Amino acid sequence: MDYLRPLSNTTVDQPTIRLATPEDVPLILQFICELADYEKALHEVEATEESLLATLSFPDTPPKRGAVYTALITPPHTADTPNPIPVGMALYFYNYSTWRSAPGIYLEDLYVQPNARGHGYGFKLLKYLAKQVLKVSGRRLEWSVLTWNEPSIKFYEQVGARGMDEWMKMMVEGDALTRLAEGA
Repeated sequence: MDYLRPLSNTTVDQPTIRLATPEDVPLILQFICELADYEKALHEVEATEESLLATLSFPDTPPKRGAVYTALITPPHTADTPNPIPVGMALYFYNYSTWRSAPGIYLEDLYVQPNARGHGYGFKLLKYLAKQVLKVSGRRLEWSVLTWNEPSIKFYEQVGARGMDEWMKMMVEGDALTRLAEGA
């Protein structure tokens, strides 16, 4: 599964991107909570370290159902920070387009900590994912963004993304999901 191997940068003046391991789960949960707080939805987070360990996939373990991966980005090593810790993540999974008859990636969450924004880390994570799409002969990288999140929308448009006004995201959850499954 070579396409799951991280991009590695060998120069110390560049940020590094790698796939998360089980040891990174506390940091992933922290990023999820920070993102949810930014999106004014921290009260909706149900994830725990245990649930993330049970549902995320990691490069050295067999993929779990749904195969959700997390790429982490770490700033360059410097004299002041010889062992920097990750400052952002891209949590994603592979999907499929029937119209294009090709795989792709759905980016569930892109997050860079506020103090690390403006250094190109978000762009580098998107570039990493675009390369992963092309490695599997994929045709599309897609994600959702909150309509009020103008800074993110501008950023995404700058990297070539376009809004899809003709599509509306739909979701069934909670009791409605149970009723649907039971046929009620």
